[in-house]
Amino acid sequence: MSTNTRETRLNAAFVKLADTLIDDYDVVELLHTLVEECTAIFDVQAGGLMLADADGQLQLVASTSEKADLVEIMQLNAGQGPCVECFETGKPVGIADIERSGEQWPDFRAEALRQGFHSIYATPLRLRGQTIGTLNLLSTSVGDLNERDALAAQALSDVATIGILQERLVKERGIVADQLQRALDSRVLIEQAKGVLSQSASISVDGAFGLMRAYARSHNMRLHDVAEGIVERSISIVPSALD
Repeated sequence: MSTNTRETRLNAAFVKLADTLIDDYDVVELLHTLVEECTAIFDVQAGGLMLADADGQLQLVASTSEKADLVEIMQLNAGQGPCVECFETGKPVGIADIERSGEQWPDFRAEALRQGFHSIYATPLRLRGQTIGTLNLLSTSVGDLNERDALAAQALSDVATIGILQERLVKERGIVADQLQRALDSRVLIEQAKGVLSQSASISVDGAFGLMRAYARSHNMRLHDVAEGIVERSISIVPSALD
């Protein structure tokens, strides 16, 4: 990506994230936007985002592909990996060559390589010392994320973090935890809907999710509501209708 194209795309990403910071914004859509924009702007092929639930346990909320899902979920199940360490320390964690990363996280190493990823960069979603999750960028090639992109990824993460922890919500006890829990609950519903649509339309799971987002945007609906409609069979999405 050329410098001009990169900067234009980066500026647009900040605007897009800022546009989501309205009174009744969709947290899940905000986080999917963050992951997708980072994947498009930086030299990476996939991304995922984890948030801590009300009990402080990390949960996967957004990702760009099923391959990224598998790598992220493996870390959660094992309770270890670069993304988990990023959350626990509140500091970025990068691995330039996963294959040569040693045996610190053997389960992560094996799953990442199995899915075709050779490097990773995890940056925290953090505000005023409070870390609420991590943004994780996966690449199919070996190499560090350059300093310029690392700083930009952190800045985008900061905007998203502010969106989740808006001052007006922080002042109301329990609202922040409830909002994060809703995002996690939506994730479960969305995964169910992806499976239902994938089977009914005979398309891939990733393709099903793309159709769901397109439907939500074209009908001005929340992604959660579209997923609920698909699961309850009150919404039927035909792939050709959104072409």
